[in-house]
Amino acid sequence: MAAMLAALLVAPFVLYPVFLMKALCFALFACAFNLLIGYGGLLSFGHAMFLGTAGYISAHAAKVWGFTPELAILSGAVAATVLGVVVGAIAIRRQGIYFAMVTLALAQMVFFFCLQAPFTGGEDGIQGVPRGQLFGLIDLNEPLAMYAVVLVVFMGGFLLIHRTIHSPFGQVLQAIRENEPRAISLGWRTDQYKLLAFVLSAGLSGLAGATKAIVFQLASLTDVHWAMSGEVVLMTLLGGLGTVFGPVVGAFVIVTLENYLAQLGAWVTVVQGAIFVLCVLTFRRGIVGELRHLSWPKKRVPARAG
Repeated sequence: MAAMLAALLVAPFVLYPVFLMKALCFALFACAFNLLIGYGGLLSFGHAMFLGTAGYISAHAAKVWGFTPELAILSGAVAATVLGVVVGAIAIRRQGIYFAMVTLALAQMVFFFCLQAPFTGGEDGIQGVPRGQLFGLIDLNEPLAMYAVVLVVFMGGFLLIHRTIHSPFGQVLQAIRENEPRAISLGWRTDQYKLLAFVLSAGLSGLAGATKAIVFQLASLTDVHWAMSGEVVLMTLLGGLGTVFGPVVGAFVIVTLENYLAQLGAWVTVVQGAIFVLCVLTFRRGIVGELRHLSWPKKRVPARAG
């Protein structure tokens, strides 16, 4: 973690800050999604609804209501959390593919709402969102200042996820993932744990979406489209499902591919699909998962006495 933080502190002096900010926003989004599927065993096909909804609320609050950037980001994250409570209360009543289909259906409802609602701007989205001044002191139009804010937001969300995973709550969540009937027999109220994990994941996804809207000064239908839900699944699987740093690596890989292969136009999706298939066949556990498997020696089972 210290090495990752050191690399991110040096990165804006070597790489393009806007590229790094985009990668960090998607890294937080992927980490939030990984908390749900990697540790809770809940596959959501509609997680983009939280990213996009928070982006719209944050952009509208900053441009129309005149909110400062910190309040705009906070309002977007709160909106995504509230939406997560509603969606989670409906979706966790089902399991497996039924849970995934319910989240996809609800996400499509949110997409069409964002398409038709008057304040979202329809297909044009909300453009020209002001970055403003953080706490009235720091001008976020400066790239390094904006990058520092994005880095703080990412590290705060990442540390919260890390603490959640290694807490008693996280251990119970993993027990539910491995064997829910047994967890129920032990007295755990599994629906409450799954709902809390879903809401936490939705709130952090919203935090990523709200920050992204301020960074790019834009909120559009792209972030709430079903393709974005598929993209975060790709990031998580490519980096390493159920690993702490895997989604971060996966997000940086996907954003890098999109950035440097943009000249291919529509073929970017085809190239991404080919790379994903190759990585799945080569790295069954994802990039980080495979590296961890190779670096950790196998546990030796002591011989039985006598």
